[in-house]
This record gives sequence, C-alpha cells and structure tokens, in this order.
Amino acid sequence: MESENKKSAVSDVGAWAINIISSVGIIMANKQLMSANGYAFGFATTLTGFHFTVTALVGLVSNATGLSVSKHVPMWELLWFSVVANVSITGMNLSLMLNSVGFYQISKLSMIPVVCIMEWILHSKQYSKEVKLSVLVVVIGVGVCTVTDVKVNAKGFICACLAVLSTSLQQITIGSLQKKYSIGSFELLSKTAPIQAASLLILGPFIDYYLNGKFITNYKLSSGAILFIILSCSLAVFCNVSQYLCIGRFSATSFQVLGHMKTICVLTLGWLLFDSELTFKNIMGMFIAVLGMVVYSWAVEAEKRSNAKTTSYTKNSLTEEEIRLLKEGVESMPLKDVELAESKE
Repeated sequence: MESENKKSAVSDVGAWAINIISSVGIIMANKQLMSANGYAFGFATTLTGFHFTVTALVGLVSNATGLSVSKHVPMWELLWFSVVANVSITGMNLSLMLNSVGFYQISKLSMIPVVCIMEWILHSKQYSKEVKLSVLVVVIGVGVCTVTDVKVNAKGFICACLAVLSTSLQQITIGSLQKKYSIGSFELLSKTAPIQAASLLILGPFIDYYLNGKFITNYKLSSGAILFIILSCSLAVFCNVSQYLCIGRFSATSFQVLGHMKTICVLTLGWLLFDSELTFKNIMGMFIAVLGMVVYSWAVEAEKRSNAKTTSYTKNSLTEEEIRLLKEGVESMPLKDVELAESKE
C-alpha cells in the first residue's frame, strides 16, 4: 500500500513538473516569437490553432500505433467542450487587448474563487476553512507581485467576465468528462484537439485581424520564426497533455492554485533572461504566494486524511438504526435459534 502511495505521489509531482516546465517554456518561446523585439508574430489565436493541430496529429499517431485506446464520448459533449475552450482562448486574448495589464491579472486571479463557486454549484463540492484561507493567501500574494495599473472599460470588462467563466467551466469539464466516461487525459485530449484545431485555424486569422489589424498571410516568415513556431507547438503538446493529466488527478481548483507557480517562474525567468525589473514588491508577493501554496497543499492533504478517516469509520461501525434493528431481530428470535447460534460459536 505504501509503495503504491509513493508511486502515486511521484506521478503527481511529475505531472505538475511537466505542466510548469512546459507552460513556462511556451510563455518564454511565445514572448520571443510575438514581441516586437523578437519576430513580431502577432497572431496568438492562429498560433493556438497550430498548437492543437500538432496535438491532434500526435493523438492520431498514438491511436494508430496502439499506444492509446480510443473510448466513446458523445459528439455533442466534445463539441460543447470545444466551444467553451475556444471562447476561453478568444476571451483571454480580447481581455488582454482591451484591458490594462493590471485588470487582466486581476481577472486571471478571480478564476480561483470562480472555480470554487462553480464546483460548489455543479458538483456540491465543499471546502474547509483552511483551504479557503490558503486560496485567499495565494490570490493576495500573486496580486501583490503582478497587479500594477488597473483600468477598466465596458467592452474589456465583458470580455474578461466571459474569459473567466469559460476558462473555469472548461477546466471543471475536463475533470468531469474524465470521470464520467472513465477516459484518460491523453485520450480525451486526442478527441477534442482536432475539433479545436479546425475551428481555430478557420476563425483564428479573423480574430487576430480584429486584435492587431493584420492578416497572417501578410506576415513574412523567417527561419527563426519557423523554428520558434515549431518549438512553441512542441511545448504545447506537453502543456495540453499535462493540463488534462493534472486536472484529472487533482481538481480544477488545485490546478488554478498551484498553477500560479508558473506566474512566479515567468517573473523570475523574465528577470534572469530578459532583464525585466524585479522589485521588492514582486519578491514579497512571490513569497506570500508560495506560502499560500504550501498551506493549500497541507490543507488539501489534511482534508483528504479527514475524509478517509470518516469513510473508514462509517464502513467499520454500525449506525444506531442498525444496532436497534439487530437488537429487535435477536429479541424476536425463538429461544432454540438463539441457543443454536451460541453453541455454533
């Protein structure tokens, strides 16, 4: 039993590590690809379409070679999920364009309480006081180190709300679909990726034109830009697979909370690699956020142990009603039957 728990813990850490490394890596690659000082490839939605195209091809090869087994999931659920996921991607891009960076970061931070509320409404999930407190600490910490100027406008606010709701719903749906159809993370991703790829490749160029006023067909590709697009797409496969894997293993709330470790890594690497400014305020915020993540991990483990003890006690103990029924049963037994039962013992 202990060896199984150790293997599970190693697998959990591995899933988180892959997600954090690939996510931070893809942010760094995209920063070089899309920034004005890099290759100025300002087509984020179409690039996401490329990501899902490569992911879909990997899934297709995996199914064809027998490395993964395809399970049935109703097409309407796959379409529904893909629509929600694409609205999430588009909403995030529009939110970043229409809002200040400060408000964009606040909207991302609001996903944690939104996910908690949605899980409570959709799945009646309850949270302990310790978990709620640790979530608050994480939100404050990341807020301190990322939020600067905060400017709000009507269009930007609507897009931010749409992005937060759709992203939260998407992450909850990933976990619920895996449990509902007993399907693995990679198998589910290989089913949704082709739909998302097709829709984003068709609609992406028009969304990007609205965002930056340029069509991708007018962009002049260089060998360096092609190299970074390939790197971005490769990292996206690991990022997408690990996201599904993490949510399947943990929960959408845990994915959001511990996912903010990526924000801290991005700030640190930005300071190391791109000469970004790292102030005392940033460092204090990072410290508070990490402290919140540690407390959250402890609170979740404590909650699991408490639930396990409750379940074990329920299974191994009789309720008052069961004891009463047993007593009534013994009292109603004929005397000979009672004597026979005692002699058998």
